[in-house]
Amino acid sequence: MRTPVRTRSGGGAISAYVAFLLLGLGAGAVYAALALGLVLVHRASGVLNFAHGAMAMYVTYTYAELRDRAGLGIGPALLVALLVAAALGLTTYLVVFRPLRAAPPLSKVVASVGLMGVLQAAAVLQFGPDNRIVASVLPARPVHALGVTVPSDRLLLAALAVAVTAILAATYRWTRFGLATRAAAESDTGAALLGHSPTRLAAANWTLATVLAGAGGILLAPITALNPVSYTLFVVPALAAAVLGRLSRFGLTTAAALLLGMAQSEVVKLQADLSWVRSLNLRDGLPFLVIVVVVIARGHLVADRGTPPAARLPRAGTAAGPMRGLLVAAGAGTLALTTLSGSWRLGLIRSLVAAVLCLSVVVLTGYVGQLSLAQMALAGVAGFGLSRLQTSWHLPFPLAPLLAALAATAVGLLVGLASRRVRGIDLAVVTLAAGVAVGELVFRNPALTGGLSGSRVRAPQLLGLDLGIGGGSGGYPRLRFGLLVLAVLLAAGAGVGWLRRSPTGRRMLAVRVNERGAEAAGVDVARTKLLAFVVASFLAGVGGALLGYQQGQLSFDSFGVFASLSVLAVAYLGGVASISGAVVGGLLIPGGLAFTALDAAAGVADYAPLLSAAALVVAAVAAPQGLTGLARRAVRR
Repeated sequence: MRTPVRTRSGGGAISAYVAFLLLGLGAGAVYAALALGLVLVHRASGVLNFAHGAMAMYVTYTYAELRDRAGLGIGPALLVALLVAAALGLTTYLVVFRPLRAAPPLSKVVASVGLMGVLQAAAVLQFGPDNRIVASVLPARPVHALGVTVPSDRLLLAALAVAVTAILAATYRWTRFGLATRAAAESDTGAALLGHSPTRLAAANWTLATVLAGAGGILLAPITALNPVSYTLFVVPALAAAVLGRLSRFGLTTAAALLLGMAQSEVVKLQADLSWVRSLNLRDGLPFLVIVVVVIARGHLVADRGTPPAARLPRAGTAAGPMRGLLVAAGAGTLALTTLSGSWRLGLIRSLVAAVLCLSVVVLTGYVGQLSLAQMALAGVAGFGLSRLQTSWHLPFPLAPLLAALAATAVGLLVGLASRRVRGIDLAVVTLAAGVAVGELVFRNPALTGGLSGSRVRAPQLLGLDLGIGGGSGGYPRLRFGLLVLAVLLAAGAGVGWLRRSPTGRRMLAVRVNERGAEAAGVDVARTKLLAFVVASFLAGVGGALLGYQQGQLSFDSFGVFASLSVLAVAYLGGVASISGAVVGGLLIPGGLAFTALDAAAGVADYAPLLSAAALVVAAVAAPQGLTGLARRAVRR
């Protein structure tokens, strides 16, 4: 909900741009609150909390419920909401991240990504997916400044952000608590030797960070409608501001956040004035550009902490006996497709498609240790590309899906080139921002993807035989479409198995274990990582094309960031470093065979995203080897 902007003395183009600059201070101030929280958490525990925006979102919904449903006044509702924020931050650290304090950075990133999915899915179930208007906490009366009239709440938000920044800077520089936190940022062991408890320091900082995030979300709500998806993704511009501030400098972080908010506001004005800008949603692409520039300039985003991780990464499968495993999978899949029908066959086909997507995660994360949060964005490039190749170029099957997968590979190669100097947490930041940017710049562009009507994908035909999903009883899939998907999965699994056993696969595993050690042994680390990006992107593209055929009508939601999180969740839960783990992960995908069975038994279809995200958190904390790893361990015993 925006207050109209007026210009004095008749207005003018320059005054209008000045007005939009000042309006951007509101969003920039909230980015600052989130970014400062990210800095606090990383300083204290070494975690880059991707769920920070989701935590702000949940606290804001709590405040809105207290105001609208419980009838509390602004003061009591704000106090209770911030107490909920404190409890949420403290619980999150003690239950999820304290057990992971000696874990590899990959496990911490996976846990925070899973937590983001849990909070987002819980908010949708509890509060609904629609936009919600929240009454303003700050006064929004018109104020005259620099020749324009803007709401006073934008200026007050900026002033509050600067004041909080000054307080934090003084606290962490001059107080005992601040100095102890700085010591813990360098080394938990060193802080403990000086008599400070790293656990208490981290808990206090997590609590403070979540309160800041919740306060920022509550103050932002009157400016932009409250929404579970958009609020959760506010973490992306906050990440951009935090990395500009080196995840350590409060003043630089806040300045970057305010400038980013103002720049995004200016882009909104440009979109209104320039037709060629209007078709591009550049506003949400700016954080990605900022992050890429930082990567190019520095070579990294997040500095390594002093304490090396003690835990090991998930064990990569040996891919031994590939033909025997493929024959067993082919027989079991054919039998299941032949036996099942209706919604059960549809669930199995969804699982087979998801298993192909999970294989892309196995190659990139399981074999090379690189965490990408943009795999479904790459799948979307292939899915929408397939539709365009069919409708505009009239290309037949299998040429159209092959070219669509190659298009996804090209985009993945660009992402890989942009991030070839980064790893671990840095790559997760880059790919999360890239996934959001692709979604906003490409998938929401009506000229490219059909807008609200989506993009239609025609059924594949080969030698006059219709291989499409439709035509079965009640619109459920034909057997031959399921056999097509199974054949593609088997071919993809054979290719990944060959890669695992090849010298290239051994180089990938060496890079995963220790990049510096691999480089010292003569491995071209950058080239190996880039090759993994290419293979993973092609597999994601193949999965996206299959998903296009399976759905028939594609929309933005088919390939959003949370779809990427679902694929990551089930791949990690199944076993992120093995082909069998990808198959198990596919069975666990929301809407897949396992959830079809659960829904038939207990009616849990609406809870599928929540359950998969919660499973990702549990797997990161308690079972990093995944279900297949646990099964192998049980067999050995």
